[in-house]
Amino acid sequence: MPDLPTHRRFFGDREHDFRLTPELIIELERVTNTGIGGLFRRFLQRDFRHSELLEMVRLGLIGGGADPKEAAALIAAYAVPLPVMELYVLALTIIETVMFGHALDTAEKKEAEK
Repeated sequence: MPDLPTHRRFFGDREHDFRLTPELIIELERVTNTGIGGLFRRFLQRDFRHSELLEMVRLGLIGGGADPKEAAALIAAYAVPLPVMELYVLALTIIETVMFGHALDTAEKKEAEK
């Protein structure tokens, strides 16, 4: 299987890779009870639950190579206290990377919202 697209950014204590593998997409769909397409559509419309943002980031960390316990600790320490819209931006870049292979720029986001 070719390398899956990855989003890399500083989170909490250092740079981290965020990636959703096909198996983690299935897990995300299970825990959110929403298909990846519907979740992406809602995220573009800023229609989300805080728990969905946290799960997107947690699973993205795991897919990026973090141990599940480490990912849970990072979420508790750094994601939970974030302002919601800051957490949203991170989760949105993770799902954009899944859907398009990279985070979208402003023009691409407007086109995707159509």
